[in-house]
Amino acid sequence: MLRQLRTALEPVNEVTHEIGEKRPASGRPPIVSAIIPCLDEEAAIGRVVTEVLAQNVSEVVIVDGGSRDRTAERAEAAGARVVVEPRRGYGRAVQAGIAAVRNDADILVFLDGDGSDPAEFISKLVSPIVAGQAVFVLGSRVRGSREPGSLTPQQLLAAHVGRLLLRLVYGASFTDLSPFRAIRRDELRRLGMKEETYGWNLEMLMRVAAARLPALEIAVGQRRRIGGVSKVSGNLIAGIKAAWSISTTFVRLAIELRHQRGPGERRG
Repeated sequence: MLRQLRTALEPVNEVTHEIGEKRPASGRPPIVSAIIPCLDEEAAIGRVVTEVLAQNVSEVVIVDGGSRDRTAERAEAAGARVVVEPRRGYGRAVQAGIAAVRNDADILVFLDGDGSDPAEFISKLVSPIVAGQAVFVLGSRVRGSREPGSLTPQQLLAAHVGRLLLRLVYGASFTDLSPFRAIRRDELRRLGMKEETYGWNLEMLMRVAAARLPALEIAVGQRRRIGGVSKVSGNLIAGIKAAWSISTTFVRLAIELRHQRGPGERRG
């Protein structure tokens, strides 16, 4: 299977550091936990949970951000465990999910609950981590097969701006700010994530790149959301605002990271 993955995998920076020593106990497969932040996704969440569990994922943790519909009930009926994070903010929801996963989880997978992330790619996100080829794998929506209308103009603009900034400052070749990703749990702890809103995804890419962790990207494409309403408007003004927000967040975090560590230095 790994031979089949080679053509799809791309290193995102030049990395020479050794991958950490932690490995699952001898003879047992890695424990994979999926974390899905949700808000009013009752039309999609049951199908999403079913598809994720079909990918040899050990558990699905749904973080309900105060849905006013039956998101939580449908997620539980499909086999997920639901936790509630009443405070709004994407980063807060993800952190609540991380805190709720089982204690022996080795790898964490993140994706959205609207059905737009193709769950069948989870094995390709996880396999390089299991094989020791990477500790972080990003699923790029802008590469691969995309259904018409699956990505809004501001999402494409955000991906473009993020890609330029990451390459300019860190030499990393991530092509997207996609929420669809996998990371080793022990390495995630070391990153020291702090963002509480939509800057979370960008912060993770920046910290991975700044620490020069072994990272890969695979093309996953994107599907149209199954139902519900996007939390982000799809007009030009929103796109400009998103690009500005990404740029200012990037600058703020870049300054913070520079103070925390020297260029290319990995936190132990």
